[in-house]
Amino acid sequence: MIETKTLTCVACPKGCEVTVEYEGDEIIDIKGNACPQGQDYAKEEIVAPTRILPTTIRVKNGALPLCPVKTTKQIPLENMFEAMQIIGKKEIEAPVKMGEVLIENIMNTGADIVATRDMPEEI
Repeated sequence: MIETKTLTCVACPKGCEVTVEYEGDEIIDIKGNACPQGQDYAKEEIVAPTRILPTTIRVKNGALPLCPVKTTKQIPLENMFEAMQIIGKKEIEAPVKMGEVLIENIMNTGADIVATRDMPEEI
């Protein structure tokens, strides 16, 4: 069954409305992209969508109870829920430096979970 999906492309600042016709994982047609990046983005979004995962992790003895973190690269969208469960069970000890790897290679995706700010010890 042929399906149609309209996406807002985020590959460049133009934000084109890209329409994709597809059947399963087979792309039939892509329209509306102003640059080649839009075509690549649309294909990936239909066949194997990925995202950067920004969230927080609990901090023991920190100036704040949570530290913002993110993945170092995009991970498959289908892994987001399980990755959030893993991160939700983790607690780190302050101090933490921005960029510090807190979880290595989450779910064997090749992406690490890193701190996106310094987290000093509580005073």
